[in-house]
Amino acid sequence: MEMTVTQSVITIVVVAAGTFLTRLLPFVLFPQGRRVPPVVRYLGQVLPYAVVAMLVVYCLKDAVFTPRHALPELLGILSVIILHKLFHSMMFSVVGGTVIYMLLLQLVFSA
Repeated sequence: MEMTVTQSVITIVVVAAGTFLTRLLPFVLFPQGRRVPPVVRYLGQVLPYAVVAMLVVYCLKDAVFTPRHALPELLGILSVIILHKLFHSMMFSVVGGTVIYMLLLQLVFSA
C-alpha cells in the first residue's frame, strides 16, 4: 500500500507532534522545584527491572529447550548476569551478553 504525498506529510506531522509532546510533557508535569510524586519515583525504580524481565521472556518464548538448543540462550543469560555482577553496567552487560550469544551461535553451535 502506497501513501500519497498528503498522507505522508500528515503521518510525519503526527509522529513529530507525538515525539515533541512526549519530550515536553515531563517538563510541564514536573517543573523544576516541584517534588516528583512517590508513584512516579517507584515506577522509576521498578520499571527498568520489569523491562529487562520482559525482554528475557520475549527472547526465550521461541527457544526450544532440548539440551543442545537451549544451551546458547542459557549461556547468553548467564554471561549477562556475570558481566553485570562484575562491572555493574547495564549497557555493558547487555551488549557483552549479546556479543557472547552471537559468537556462540556463529562459532560454537553452528550446524
